[in-house]
Amino acid sequence: MQKTAIVCVTNDLSTDQRVNKTCLTLQKCGYWVIETGRLLPESLPLERPYFTLRRKLWFSKGPLFYAEFNIRLFLYLMTKDVDLIFANDLDTLPAAYLAAKLRNKRLIYDTHEYYTETPELVNRPLVQCIWRKIEDHIFPKLTDIFTVNASIAKLYSEKYNKKVHVSRNIPPTFAPDRLKTRRELDLPTNKRILILQGTGINVQRGAEEAVLAMQYLKNEILLIVGSGDVFPTLKKIVEQYKLQDKVIFKPKILFSDLRQYTMNSDLGLAIDKDTNLNYHFSLPNKLFDYIHSGIPILSSGLIELKQIIDQYDIGYYIQNHDPRHIASVVESIFADETRYNALKQNTAKAKEELCWEKEEKGLISVIGQE
Repeated sequence: MQKTAIVCVTNDLSTDQRVNKTCLTLQKCGYWVIETGRLLPESLPLERPYFTLRRKLWFSKGPLFYAEFNIRLFLYLMTKDVDLIFANDLDTLPAAYLAAKLRNKRLIYDTHEYYTETPELVNRPLVQCIWRKIEDHIFPKLTDIFTVNASIAKLYSEKYNKKVHVSRNIPPTFAPDRLKTRRELDLPTNKRILILQGTGINVQRGAEEAVLAMQYLKNEILLIVGSGDVFPTLKKIVEQYKLQDKVIFKPKILFSDLRQYTMNSDLGLAIDKDTNLNYHFSLPNKLFDYIHSGIPILSSGLIELKQIIDQYDIGYYIQNHDPRHIASVVESIFADETRYNALKQNTAKAKEELCWEKEEKGLISVIGQE
């Protein structure tokens, strides 16, 4: 009889490529997969080769949201036939762990970031303390644990004396059936395009400074695709500095559509600030999306980013987040066409080596253990 895996997330599933890849890998390992999350008013339609369940919740944020989500998830996990529970991030772990323990089911935990040190928690000590207590209580009892890079794995291993596996959020090899033109995508054809993408474009990611830098650039436009809590601020900056003709906003879109915009861009921005432990050790998904789209990267040089950029020689660095400095670096990048083209070519090798087909082998190995 085929085994069932239930994959748990608090988002709306539609743009979470990491969890989608996890579900496909579980299918490859022979599981019937159910992915469960929540349904939002702005949620995009889903077409997945596995079963998905998105719930409408009474609350959308704050402690009542997390309480409602975990209570409903726990009840679902307690009543559904399941062999493996796959919890993603600390906000799904209370329900997943309790259900797995009570039902004697296998639990795999995947933490996508150093959760308790995110900016959303660092500045809220009481809330941070609550999540730390939850993590401190459950984490030592876990057996199968994944995270997104070696630096964060080391932090968790040292803190809890547990083995933590690494599964980087690398996309599968993908090429669109047809690459659309800039004109089809309503993008300028006579400007160089800088792209900043992601569903977590939040404060301290360098987005505000990237927008402000556009007032000093003449031949470039900034394309921002995705969502995040800093978007209202970015739009106010654009209005205040009259940058409407230099900054283009696109809402979060499906992965296949996003890749069209990224492949039509000239430079990918990954200029997150080193303001907290989570960002200090982060390895943003957008880095790999830029690589697979064949464009060089402009980075702030965070540890994990720098390691990959230097290894494959595929990017440039800013030394600080002053908008004038960012603009000057961008100008210097495009002034040296030979160097730019060399880095662009180097992304091909990086893409060949950094693909999900190779990265998922570690996940498959752990899933196969009984």
